[in-house]
Amino acid sequence: MVVRQRASTLPTAAPKGVSQRMGVPVSQMWTVASYVLTQRLKRNKRYPLVLMLEPLFRCNLACAGCGKIQYPAHILKRDLPLEDALAAVDECGAPMVSIPGGEPMLYPHIRELVQGLIKRKKYIYLCTNALLLKEKLDAGWFTPSKYLTFSVHMDGQEEHHDFSVCREGTYAKAIEGVKQAVKMGFRVTTNTTLFGGADPNSVRAFFDEMMDVNVEGMMVSPGYAYSKAPDQKSFLRERKNTNDLFSMILSNRKKRWRFNQSPLFLEFLMGKREYECTPWGNPTYNIFGWQKPCYLLQDGYADTFKELIRDTDWDNYGRASGNTACQQCMVHCGYEPSAVHHTFASFGGLWGTVKAMIFNRYANPRAQQRLNEEREKPHGPLAQLGLTVEGKPAQGAAVHGAAPATVTTRKAVGAA
Repeated sequence: MVVRQRASTLPTAAPKGVSQRMGVPVSQMWTVASYVLTQRLKRNKRYPLVLMLEPLFRCNLACAGCGKIQYPAHILKRDLPLEDALAAVDECGAPMVSIPGGEPMLYPHIRELVQGLIKRKKYIYLCTNALLLKEKLDAGWFTPSKYLTFSVHMDGQEEHHDFSVCREGTYAKAIEGVKQAVKMGFRVTTNTTLFGGADPNSVRAFFDEMMDVNVEGMMVSPGYAYSKAPDQKSFLRERKNTNDLFSMILSNRKKRWRFNQSPLFLEFLMGKREYECTPWGNPTYNIFGWQKPCYLLQDGYADTFKELIRDTDWDNYGRASGNTACQQCMVHCGYEPSAVHHTFASFGGLWGTVKAMIFNRYANPRAQQRLNEEREKPHGPLAQLGLTVEGKPAQGAAVHGAAPATVTTRKAVGAA
């Protein structure tokens, strides 16, 4: 499972009693709702919801599905100056800030950045693989705040997660950090990206595991095939395959599951709704400037946020544009803003959101039948590599996961 997905949680206003199941503070819901309504009253066509603030690209993992760590060494060594990061936050004006990377815990100014964002009353999602989380919490780096959430990259159950990030022991280490953060009173969510070959039954079991450690909520998204990512075979490339997978996972939900996302976006993943991309909804700022047009594509950079919005030819992006890089994308950073906009753009969108919050079980006998059928199919890392337990090519491997060529990539990265 992560783009790798980076948190860009866009909560929507919940009816009384439902917010507990959503796992999002009412104050955050109100902040986002009032911000969106203000933008609409001002007739602003393009406005940001979440700033994706990348202070660095280097990481302490080398995941095969990541497109952010494939830069040359001199780029990976660079850090975004703290004053530039805070200036970008002020310039953009989005109510929420997601801090991905790289691994933000390696950023030398991460404490000052978080403090500056809290002072500005921005809701922060600090995206981390949690390998350093317990260490930094024990050292007193952070203080619990309603504005600060640790969004922990968790790619499924232990075997699947460790395979996805190409290092054994990372799941156990991350869970240790999650438990410590929850114990200390921090807000904690998980972000999970699903790749081809994902086992829907295992993903559902993973949801149970995350509820057992009492995270506030979970975020899920299909992966995006970064051109720089070493493993190009495992991404979900066809929308129908994405819809089928998420329909199995998100139908017949357990009452205890809490998702930290727009319910309409989850319906979009399930194939129940159609949206066009909103690439300006989650603008990205990093050491190169304002990235055009979105978090996933790199078609140049702008010096200012105003220039990004004004000079980017937005008609060249999104599925309707015909841009080949956009055709199979269903990632949250482009489509969740569309879902949030729909919520506040019409009574139908608002009513659809309320219904999705209240009637959130999505009973689907066909999806349950397909889940049962999936139990009889090979899954897990060996299946994703197209191998049997004896290490031989599996029959029908192309259906269940990546081509055998992936073996070399995964082993090489994991051995680093």
